[in-house]
Amino acid sequence: MLSTILAHKIIDEAKKLIDKDLIIVKTDGKIIASSEESRMGNFHEGAKICVQEESKIIITDEDALTLEGVRAGINLPIMFHGKVIGVIGITGEPNQILPFGELLRKMTELLISESYFSEQIQLRMRMVESFVLDWIQGNEWTAEFLERAHVLKIDLTVKRWPIFIKVNQQPAMLFDSLRQLELVWGQSSEKDMIVQWGDGRFLLLPEYQSVEKTELYQKLKQVKSYLKQRWDLSVLIGVGQIVEGKELGKGVSLAEKALLVSKKSNSIVFEEDLRWEICLQEVRNSTKDEFIKRVIQKLLDQEELLITLKAYFANELSIKKTAAFLHIHINTLHYRIKKIEENTQLDLKVVDDLFNLYLALQFLDEYTKDD
Repeated sequence: MLSTILAHKIIDEAKKLIDKDLIIVKTDGKIIASSEESRMGNFHEGAKICVQEESKIIITDEDALTLEGVRAGINLPIMFHGKVIGVIGITGEPNQILPFGELLRKMTELLISESYFSEQIQLRMRMVESFVLDWIQGNEWTAEFLERAHVLKIDLTVKRWPIFIKVNQQPAMLFDSLRQLELVWGQSSEKDMIVQWGDGRFLLLPEYQSVEKTELYQKLKQVKSYLKQRWDLSVLIGVGQIVEGKELGKGVSLAEKALLVSKKSNSIVFEEDLRWEICLQEVRNSTKDEFIKRVIQKLLDQEELLITLKAYFANELSIKKTAAFLHIHINTLHYRIKKIEENTQLDLKVVDDLFNLYLALQFLDEYTKDD
């Protein structure tokens, strides 16, 4: 409970309140943190007495002559759940430092309680992550699996709507980030779950409560906006399909597919809206690379033609809209289209050729997007 790391943190915080030498001592009398490095690891007999009597001990100059490892000052027991778990000592004239004693003890006990609470939350977080992984990968709900669900208070019977949120970098404070995400999500149901899922990814498993798709979309927009404003993060969101508890693995897999597609548009993507994108995800990278070379290899070092082709598709194959979008004359656009056709040996008026060019651009776009 009272680790060396936490003890040093307590000393650092206490030094902000009082400019005196401070020590933190374990129940066996060993000093584990001190504002004076030379005292680290020493035995402190006064602290040992403080633990035994469970009360404040005032040490005078006379006591310092007879007790091992002590200096004039006060020792106060650190209490947690009704038990002494350590001692905080303050060196100095007892009458001068006595007014600070109770304040420092309360502050110390508060820091320990906060640390304990944080550790318990993080422990549960890791246990839930492990459970969800087994839930997704497992085919059979064994007695041991059901018992874990009961202990973690996870309802396996409700329908869930799996959602992936991916940020472009790992938040510096992961635990705080997860808590902040839970806060902004709001957890409309106590059965909602949010877990860390690899670097920079969070998996939301909210209970499905007949929420309209448009309502969920608006809520996810708020989450996306919050993460952008709070940590200046680029956010991708993929939404799977509503599934029963037994089919959670399938729902998470669909959410992951939607997340991959969202990388292209930087938008919130629902898997149920995907069509041809589903097929493209099954194509191997080596095949995509070969397809790019066959179709638009000669355009890769001609940025102007590549930009023109992308604009042509983005503007629904409209010559007028594309020229306006690129701020060029229509004759200039016709010239560029002719050059594209010459370089690719494809005709932009033929559907099959158009599809090949569009598909090649989609594959190329995957290589130019951040992971």
